[in-house]
Amino acid sequence: MNDDMWARVADAVASHVRHFFAGHSVEVVDYGVGPERRWALPGLRVLVVGPGPRDSGWAYVTAGCGAVSGPGEHGLEFLMTAQVRDRRFIDLMAMTAYYHRGGHPLGLQHSMPLGEPWLPGSACDHLLISLPYLHGPGLEHCPVPGGRARVLWVLPVTAAEIAFRRKHGHEALEQLFDEVGIVPTDPFRASVV
Repeated sequence: MNDDMWARVADAVASHVRHFFAGHSVEVVDYGVGPERRWALPGLRVLVVGPGPRDSGWAYVTAGCGAVSGPGEHGLEFLMTAQVRDRRFIDLMAMTAYYHRGGHPLGLQHSMPLGEPWLPGSACDHLLISLPYLHGPGLEHCPVPGGRARVLWVLPVTAAEIAFRRKHGHEALEQLFDEVGIVPTDPFRASVV
């Protein structure tokens, strides 16, 4: 895919996010991943969505990660929610995008280690890829040139929760999250296992 197509995909994702989050501020952050990583993400942007009528928190969405390789296929974009605006979340979204495009393809129910806490003092040191339950299919399904992108939720979780998921399955972990009633934007939440 050439740079022009990457830009068109990123523009389509940004338009979709603006439409979905009508009434919210949406800042586009061009994220330079550096010359050695440019081949994987030539025009990555992170959309920073402020609080508004749809959600009182912040949302961070990749734009330009979900390259489509053929008609009817879809690429992936990623969404993280948080209580505040912080550069750390922009960096985490870029890290997720590069991990995905740089040789470790992510998909629904996959996870990735962070190698450090989500935020200082947090027990969450992994990211779990899930459906965007807080926002639904209206945000998840995004038309882009040549196909569609799917916006998936990046949920910070603990190593113990990942171990539980490996043993009992993804659905069992999500059910446990529901039973406990986690606040997904709370960096200091206790592990559910």
